[in-house]
Amino acid sequence: MKQYDIIEDTIKYLVENSVEQPNLEFLAKRASMSPSHFQKLFSNLVGLSPKKFLEFITVENAKAILDKSKPVLEATYESGLSSSGRLHDLFINFEAVTPGEYKNKGLNTEIFYGFHISTFGEVLLTVTERGINGFYFLTGNDQNSLLHSLKNKWSKARFIEDHKLTAYYFDLIFKPGKSKKPLTVLVTGTNFQVKVWQALINIPLGSLATYEDIAHLVGKPKAIRAAGTAIGQNPVSYLIPCHRVIRKTGITGNYGGGVFRKKILLANEYSEMLSLQKS
Repeated sequence: MKQYDIIEDTIKYLVENSVEQPNLEFLAKRASMSPSHFQKLFSNLVGLSPKKFLEFITVENAKAILDKSKPVLEATYESGLSSSGRLHDLFINFEAVTPGEYKNKGLNTEIFYGFHISTFGEVLLTVTERGINGFYFLTGNDQNSLLHSLKNKWSKARFIEDHKLTAYYFDLIFKPGKSKKPLTVLVTGTNFQVKVWQALINIPLGSLATYEDIAHLVGKPKAIRAAGTAIGQNPVSYLIPCHRVIRKTGITGNYGGGVFRKKILLANEYSEMLSLQKS
């Protein structure tokens, strides 16, 4: 198994068996590693030790973060500020596809693509001359099926594999200090969807929001289900942090890249937030 798969399997086990409070020795043995090696690998990928992650995944912890995040989220909007955090140092700009472009299914458009390995697993990144238009975490060995679905969506576009070009953008995403230029994201969606995605960007690092919060912030407080659908159709996950939205009950909820990857992302950001508070 790949290192990420081993850790994802461990996270799945922890989520399903948290009540048993498995210790480091047990988890390391289960992963066929020494305790020290397993601890280092887990901490590097997740951003927290196995013990701290076990604490993080409790519903009580999620609710506590959620309780704190709502006023922070509202304050962010009221002050007109975008959220803090490594991604937003990039100054993400939106550029929407026109109805005509969408209707033409990418006619006369070149879409460059490449597969890359991130800290959080394998990623398919697609870019055009106008910016990034796709960021997808792979779930399993589904390179071909994911690429096939995108080619169906943009059936008249020309797809070109260019790992060197997409690697440039990949580094901008995960090493934002490399460039001070704005990172343009080209999205396809209705006005409502774009508003939802813009709202997601303003959820501060280490904070959570509910589907109800997002619906309220885009001026459609009763459109909770529609907001949830728009969140699920986010074409550039991680860049537009839909993983920061959870259910009102405190349950993590679904995620296109897999529910366990969502937990890793949240735990990693929670760890980063704690580090920022200490500095």
